[in-house]
Amino acid sequence: APAQVMRAALEAGARIVNDVSALVAPGALEAVAGSGASAILVHMQGAPETMQKDPHYDDVTFEVAQGDILVLVGPSGCGKTTTLRLIAGFERLDSGSIEIDGRLVADSQRHLPPERRRMGMVFQDYAVFPHLSVGQNVGFALGKDKESRKRIEELLAFVGLPGQGSKMPHELSGGEQQRVSLARALSTEPAVLLLDEPFSNLDAALRADVRAEVRDLLKASGTTAVFVTHDQEEALLLGDCLGVMNHGRLEQVDTPEQVFHRPKTRFVAEFLGQSKIIGGVLTDRGIETLLGLVPTSGMLQTGANVEVVVRSDDVAFDPDPRGQGQIIARHFTGMAYIYHIRLPEGTIIQSWQPHETRVAVGTVVAARFREADDLPVFQDGRLVDKG
Repeated sequence: APAQVMRAALEAGARIVNDVSALVAPGALEAVAGSGASAILVHMQGAPETMQKDPHYDDVTFEVAQGDILVLVGPSGCGKTTTLRLIAGFERLDSGSIEIDGRLVADSQRHLPPERRRMGMVFQDYAVFPHLSVGQNVGFALGKDKESRKRIEELLAFVGLPGQGSKMPHELSGGEQQRVSLARALSTEPAVLLLDEPFSNLDAALRADVRAEVRDLLKASGTTAVFVTHDQEEALLLGDCLGVMNHGRLEQVDTPEQVFHRPKTRFVAEFLGQSKIIGGVLTDRGIETLLGLVPTSGMLQTGANVEVVVRSDDVAFDPDPRGQGQIIARHFTGMAYIYHIRLPEGTIIQSWQPHETRVAVGTVVAARFREADDLPVFQDGRLVDKG
């Protein structure tokens, strides 16, 4: 009957998606002989087969410690999703290697398929099977015995959906469906969980709640995860480690605080935090800029030209008809205003101000640094030590 044919097709499609998600029973995996010191070690040289013609693709090397969350962030087309697909086994390495839980899963000669890599995946569009109940979705890779049913109930309770196993996916909100997807990915206790922009389909308010919940769940379960996003705020919130990618190259990987406050390259500095670059000249007193003096000692020779990274929270201003800047735009963000200030040479900087501060567009202002001691400084694109 057509209905039976359709159901068979859906079941087959679901199993294909399930294979792609690498949701396989732990007993089907090869023995893992890793030391457990780190859950994943990735070292890629050259390009995967699908990117061999891309001249920008470069080496990507990183390690994720057991129980940590690494977030890869960068502009569209930078290679972060390709990196995730390489770890998952959806793409083949041209050279280099990938290890998961101490076991080599890929190099130029070896390529374990996704279902043998002991990893789970949470997709952008949830990939929840619409014809299966919530419980059947969560337990798709499990058996039907008593222990499996108990495992399903435990997972549903863990993700905040206790007793909802009989519901169908269309009865759940987007955030609840994403939690079902997470529970399913965790059902086989993967060594590494991969998340590919899993919150992009949620509205802004729900997204903020769900991502905080997911981070708490991952930390509570001790799951090692690699998370891909283009959202900077999300990356800074979720990651124990943050990797910034550009043209297939991992520009910097470190704690979110270190990457944000001590960017190693100009690209990282400009990409994170709506940064602006202003010029400066080294003098005996420090670095002279249009916004004031940046303290330094023994960094470069007097007269050297440098670039100072300035973010909106680094800039203050006062209305002053003799000032060096002019407000050309004011954007309301709810809790604050972001003022756009044009400086004499044409550079436009931004200043974060509390919502009580209201200054009209067109006002001439004296702009200055709030605190200049920790501002990153670059010369010829390289971060320099201010001494």
